[in-house]
Amino acid sequence: MRRLLFLVLAATLSAGAARAEEVGSASYRFKWLGPNDRIKVEVFDDPAVPGVACYLSRAETGGVSGALGLAEDPGEASIACRQVGPIDVAKVRSLRNGEEVFSRGASLIWKKTQVVRFYDAKRNVLVYLTYTDKVLAGSPRNSISVVPLNRPQ
Repeated sequence: MRRLLFLVLAATLSAGAARAEEVGSASYRFKWLGPNDRIKVEVFDDPAVPGVACYLSRAETGGVSGALGLAEDPGEASIACRQVGPIDVAKVRSLRNGEEVFSRGASLIWKKTQVVRFYDAKRNVLVYLTYTDKVLAGSPRNSISVVPLNRPQ
């Protein structure tokens, strides 16, 4: 019952976050039983900034526990965000700094990989930060990507 309640709560909290599409994956470690460990590449559009797409690469644990959804994925990810269409710069200025734009579970319950967005007004750029956190012991491993915005006229 607790697990169901937690899953409902997690789904509710991440309702505004983007959904990713898998672009591809590459195997990096052979497993005798179950799928191999893989590096997945996914893409998502920033839900609050149309015109920005982010590509996220992250490791996914295979084997029997990975196939059953019980494995804990490594807390390492990389991100590259690009302008893929027009961006409404006036809308960007009203966004909240540090807003989560993407989240993906990296373990059954306690660990997730997430992407948060910041606006650097002085340089007129969007900064996307990805990292993995864990309830009891997060990791400082992170990656950033910067999307320059059109200069105001």
